[in-house]
Amino acid sequence: MSGLEIERKFLVRRGGEYRDVAFSASHIQQGYIPAMGATVRVRVRDDHAFLTIKGRSKDGGLSRYEFEKEITLDEARHLMKLCQGGTIDKHRFLVNSGNHVFEVDEFHGDNEGLVLAEVELSNVAEEYEKPDFIGLEVTGDARFYNSHLLTNPYVAWKDTVPEEYR
Repeated sequence: MSGLEIERKFLVRRGGEYRDVAFSASHIQQGYIPAMGATVRVRVRDDHAFLTIKGRSKDGGLSRYEFEKEITLDEARHLMKLCQGGTIDKHRFLVNSGNHVFEVDEFHGDNEGLVLAEVELSNVAEEYEKPDFIGLEVTGDARFYNSHLLTNPYVAWKDTVPEEYR
């Protein structure tokens, strides 16, 4: 899969109601391979693995080019050895809302307590229905990029996030 990825990212209000309405839940571990001008991610999601390359955003984090290919679990294990800074560990819940699916990520380890949601759109002006648990938009805020959370974990700066999201 390749093309332009358009997504919006949000903090999730405390309470966990997204778990009650989720139609899917999975465990994800991912790491990042150093690269100039792109983000190279290796991800294992339950029993599937993916290699993803994302270009830089030119519009404040709303959209960027993305290439993704499914790889074998063995290939992912080998590529994880090239990742620097450890891995991101999280659980992802998928929630339907209108014509869209929100991906809600609960982070673990040094990012414990952080819960983010993303929705992918077909164009930057596309409208969508936000579930009640969706809060403050953080699209384009680099602190909330998974690759950034490896070097600057949430535990170190969570006090800067409004209390209703901690």
